Amino acid sequence: MNSRRGDPQRFGTEAFYAALGRAFVAMCAVVPILFVIEALDVWLAAGFDPALGIIPRRIDGLDGVFFGPFLHHGFDHLYSNSVPLILLGTFVLAAGARRFLFSTLVIILVSGLGVWFTGSPHSVVVGASGVVFGYLGLLLMRGIVERSWWNLGVVLLVGLLYGWQLIGILPTDPQVSWQGHLFGFLGGLLAAILFRRRQPDADDAYGPE
Repeated sequence: MNSRRGDPQRFGTEAFYAALGRAFVAMCAVVPILFVIEALDVWLAAGFDPALGIIPRRIDGLDGVFFGPFLHHGFDHLYSNSVPLILLGTFVLAAGARRFLFSTLVIILVSGLGVWFTGSPHSVVVGASGVVFGYLGLLLMRGIVERSWWNLGVVLLVGLLYGWQLIGILPTDPQVSWQGHLFGFLGGLLAAILFRRRQPDADDAYGPE
């Protein structure tokens, strides 16, 4: 029983809430870094977006797969990604730093390469929205494969708050990279399967008794 109370993966334990708090602080520290990058780009007219963004099907735009998620088309674009990034990232990170890092890498790769192969060759794609959709897909699939109600609950909450934005996985706006959203979501599903808990406690999987 004591081990259950101290399990950071068990909803309702002190360790769970402590892990959630640490993850929230960490994600709140990440977002200001994105604002600093955007500020440098704007104030110094550095041209980060065309230099480091994803340019589909061009070799000189392939490095954008890794750099693109850290760049944005202005502060409005960054603001729109910040809150869902903190919210979803907190719950993803709370499950463990190592899983978080590997899952994020998979999401970035799948989202970025998906954009590079299928996006318009005349576009420059930047932004963390692919990662945001990836975290959403990860929590959804994690809730299924690990039988975790609280993960599914987070997805439901985000769906209620940002449901109107979820249509971003469809080609409804030529100014929005729906490919990045769609492939990010698929990358999250894949990451949840690849880095799932191998031996979950069947008695605790659905939360506290």
